[in-house]
Amino acid sequence: MKKKVILASFGLMLGLGYGAAAFAQQKPDVLVKQRQSAMTLIGKYWGPIAGMPSGKAPYNAERVATNAAYLEVLSKMPWDGFVDSTKDIQSRALPAVFTDTAKFKEGADRMQAAIAALAKVSKGGDEAAVKAAIADAGKTCAGCHENFRAK
Repeated sequence: MKKKVILASFGLMLGLGYGAAAFAQQKPDVLVKQRQSAMTLIGKYWGPIAGMPSGKAPYNAERVATNAAYLEVLSKMPWDGFVDSTKDIQSRALPAVFTDTAKFKEGADRMQAAIAALAKVSKGGDEAAVKAAIADAGKTCAGCHENFRAK
């Protein structure tokens, strides 16, 4: 009896392991759609605050704080979708994403750090500091778009 329970348990664990591995292997087109969706949401929350440092949009501390909080989470989402299996799927990602991975990761890390800094400073209420953080974050986005995104 004990032997049957052990064998059944082993079989169940083995089956769950294979199931988890299959679930973790997403199709390349799904990964592209997911990273594009994350970037679309980043654009949704970035757009209303992007013009504030230059005066193109009126400064709104509450909006900056809310959007920066969303952006802090969203800034972490798209990167696991940039894998080799997606390089042949049509998207706006340039081949450099998959050949200069160190530079691409560095850009992603800089963007996440700048967004985190923006989220932190947006809680303090210092308009000049917030506008400077928005401008800094915008530069990190632009840097990646110039090197890794087709127009």
